[in-house]
Amino acid sequence: MARVDELRLMTKVARLYYERGMQQAEIAEILRLSQSSVSRLIKRAHGERIVRTTISPPNGVYPDLEDRLMQTYGLRDAVVADATLDDDEVVVRDIGSAAAYYLETALRSNDVVGISSWSATLLAVVDAMRPTPGLKNVKVVQILGGVGNPAAETHATRLVSRLAQLVHGEAVYLPAPGVVGSVESLNVLLQDPYVQATMRIIEQVTLALVGIGEVKPSSLLATSGNVFTPGELEELRAHGAVGDILVRFFDRDGRPLDSPLNQRVVGMSLEQLSRAERAVGIAGGKRKVEAIRGALRGRFINVLITDHFTAARLLE
Repeated sequence: MARVDELRLMTKVARLYYERGMQQAEIAEILRLSQSSVSRLIKRAHGERIVRTTISPPNGVYPDLEDRLMQTYGLRDAVVADATLDDDEVVVRDIGSAAAYYLETALRSNDVVGISSWSATLLAVVDAMRPTPGLKNVKVVQILGGVGNPAAETHATRLVSRLAQLVHGEAVYLPAPGVVGSVESLNVLLQDPYVQATMRIIEQVTLALVGIGEVKPSSLLATSGNVFTPGELEELRAHGAVGDILVRFFDRDGRPLDSPLNQRVVGMSLEQLSRAERAVGIAGGKRKVEAIRGALRGRFINVLITDHFTAARLLE
């Protein structure tokens, strides 16, 4: 154990460094020590517990919830946004803002960014995002067919084009409906050279952005026409479906439903999504808790961006 004289000097150096904000060179000059001695004394002050580091998260920041989500569900990262109200509309806005900042800091040159169509949450992300300078060779690819009702199709196009503008990248569209009427129709579409070219780029996605939906389609998705019939959705529920990603359905334990309906979806599969380096699920709200939990259990995503109300429910 250090002598009292040594402890006294450690304390003096530590106070000058941490409380008065002095540089090590200044401290060395005042106390007639070498700078290396000052550095060693600061390090020893930590070892003697003279200096203890504490982190006080500000209001609206939830590191404990983020850590618990990562540990519980094996996530690579979790972002928990502060939502002012436990209201679905407010939650979409607040997690959209948090996801926008995540993207601004997480994107890298040469990324291939996949973004789903027909998601109000992803629209909120793109609307909240600022231009990200300094990126090169970024591609933004539509990972679910973006053709649908013209009244809604502009949303799907805007998602891709606006994000590509913000990251100074290239927009790549999937010129097909998200859901087609039959397996035969899908096979015909997959012979189209433009569809084939986009599907090859989808295989290269490094960062995927997806919403997580309930079995009942969102109003935007329903308006687009890229949905299954009420009878087909009821059949999915009967087989245990709790939610979907990219119109691919799964049960509460994260098991994908092996349904013929999967063979009518034009876009990225859940298997392809789970292979992406960063598969980012952006969702929140009371109605989506079971769907989000199922997606986490299925390991389809490895990054979750949600609100603190939803995070607490996922950890109950």
